[in-house]
Amino acid sequence: MTEHEIIEGCRKGDAAAQRELYERYAATMMGVCCRYARDRAMAEDLLHDGFLNIYANVGKFRGEGSFEGWCRRIFINTALGAIRRTGMVYEPEESFARLDSGEADMVERMSGEELLEMIRTLPDGYRTILNLYAVEGYSHREIGEMLGISECTSRSQYSRARTRLMEMLK
Repeated sequence: MTEHEIIEGCRKGDAAAQRELYERYAATMMGVCCRYARDRAMAEDLLHDGFLNIYANVGKFRGEGSFEGWCRRIFINTALGAIRRTGMVYEPEESFARLDSGEADMVERMSGEELLEMIRTLPDGYRTILNLYAVEGYSHREIGEMLGISECTSRSQYSRARTRLMEMLK
């Protein structure tokens, strides 16, 4: 099936098209879910809920930009909604951390799975902002608007997440 056929099939509620959509994007979207989730079970719940949201809203896809990008945004919003419902904690500001060359070398030597496991241990607020800023590429202003926090709080949470990761590396 082409992407267009999958989208049209999902708009009509066709189970074969929905299955094809799932098979095509589940692995990629599970990666998104794992970055926001505390553990594998939460990631699986987010994956399930994200696909339900896509199936329910596929009629709103207007073809502007990539379909995969649109799906990614649905999954990010699903994850943010789950985090909001669980009560994300933001802590006060602290000074900004910088990666020195030794710390950067340590990160480069780690496997992706090792780094993901470290990120999963971060508090919800730290993990969420780290993902939105460093992985998804949102600005601190955009993150603040998405989460209902100040730009300054977003910056400090990102800084604290980096500091905490660096402490784990040592």
